[in-house]
Amino acid sequence: MKEESVVKLLLEMMKNSRRSDRDLARVLGVSQPTVTRTRQRLEKEYIRTYTLVPLLEKIGYEIIALTFFKSKTYEKDETKKMVKSTKEWCDKHPNVIFAAEGEGLGKDAVIISLHRSYSGYADFMRQFTMDWANFATDLQSFLVSVKDGGEMKPFDLKYLSEDQSILDRS
Repeated sequence: MKEESVVKLLLEMMKNSRRSDRDLARVLGVSQPTVTRTRQRLEKEYIRTYTLVPLLEKIGYEIIALTFFKSKTYEKDETKKMVKSTKEWCDKHPNVIFAAEGEGLGKDAVIISLHRSYSGYADFMRQFTMDWANFATDLQSFLVSVKDGGEMKPFDLKYLSEDQSILDRS
């Protein structure tokens, strides 16, 4: 498949990754074996994982927390240790769904985490503060309640399938 067709297949899969290769082939106007081969390529090169996005409140989560902080600066070897420790800490906390270095608001890192209650969030932040005392400073969180439909647009990556600018890169 041409690169543009590969991206179109990816966009269709983002709408619904459970669709059959036969259905995708029909929509894209190519053969089912072509879709199957291209899907396998996408799974190696483009797709991190297949997952679903549950209704968080239905499985007991009330809060999404975006926690921004400033990393303390260290010598190069110490920085490598800090990054390794940070990744290990995040891996031990399954409610951390994203963590990365970044830039903005005078901060250089962010963690996105889910919490079942405000007290669960407070416990998490106490643990975070104790465990990261040597690495992080100036913590600030932005809390989002997922109860009672307060979302303006629910979190879902399927929306990217409608972003036609993705096709411009191919």
